[in-house]
Amino acid sequence: MTERTGSGGRDGEATAIVSVGDGWEGGEDGGGDGRRPEDGAGRGVVAAFGQTMKTLRLREGLDRGEFGNRIGYSASTVASFEQGRRIPSPSTIDRADEVLGAGGLLCLWKEEVERAQYPVFFQGMAALEKEAIELVAYDTIVVKGLLQTEEYMRAVLAMRRPPLDEETIEQRVAARLARQDIFDRRPAPMLGFVLDESILRRPYGGGVVLRGQLEHLLLIGQKRNVEIQVMPVDRDDNAGVNGPFTVVSRRDGRKFAYAEAQGIGSLQTDPEQVTLAAARYGIIRSQALSPRESLELIEGVLRSL
Repeated sequence: MTERTGSGGRDGEATAIVSVGDGWEGGEDGGGDGRRPEDGAGRGVVAAFGQTMKTLRLREGLDRGEFGNRIGYSASTVASFEQGRRIPSPSTIDRADEVLGAGGLLCLWKEEVERAQYPVFFQGMAALEKEAIELVAYDTIVVKGLLQTEEYMRAVLAMRRPPLDEETIEQRVAARLARQDIFDRRPAPMLGFVLDESILRRPYGGGVVLRGQLEHLLLIGQKRNVEIQVMPVDRDDNAGVNGPFTVVSRRDGRKFAYAEAQGIGSLQTDPEQVTLAAARYGIIRSQALSPRESLELIEGVLRSL
């Protein structure tokens, strides 16, 4: 269920989108091949794409097995694509278009099919991540999804209640891994993350998983376009007491803020509220340890494991 609230945004946009459902940090949906559409509208898009693929395949006189061999998948996976039960990756769509001699017809579906992997409330945020020239975030419970290792992802998703089935977990792991290409995009966006110190000490998945996650943070923190900072637990002043949030800036100068808790997500578009969120992040950043001090703290926690 999605509810739009407010009416003060520019160009007639709502000032915020408040969604009730599976939360972003609790389940950042979508990902590589094997993904499933997340809502009714998405299923319709994926079903239409699958029928188009099937029609083109039959036109070429290929059975599912032969077509699957040419694009690198089994006949059963091709059937899942055609029946709208799975979402192919953009590269798979490109390959299918080439094999079927579709002349770009299947490629026209890529944007809509990719959007369909996300629940309605996250589609806007997913698109913003792809357009971001800057993304900054403050987190207090778990490591930001964009920073998670695969093992940490699985551990966090396995803790969900009610439990997620294995297929859904695999789908969401693929999603987070796919979205991490933001770190290697060119031109590189500016990325900043402030993590509460307590996150670094929560052994989600066990000591081995935590060790791998801390090592990953140290590696990511070495990237020139990334700043990782830690908010110490002994700070007596913390502007982030209202909880985690993310601010994204686009090339056109517009900024957006996202916050989520207990499956309720809000994508804020009101310029005043987003400006306040950005200012709040600036204060949080100033209160946290510097990037160098933060990496040293992470190294210390790692040595203590």
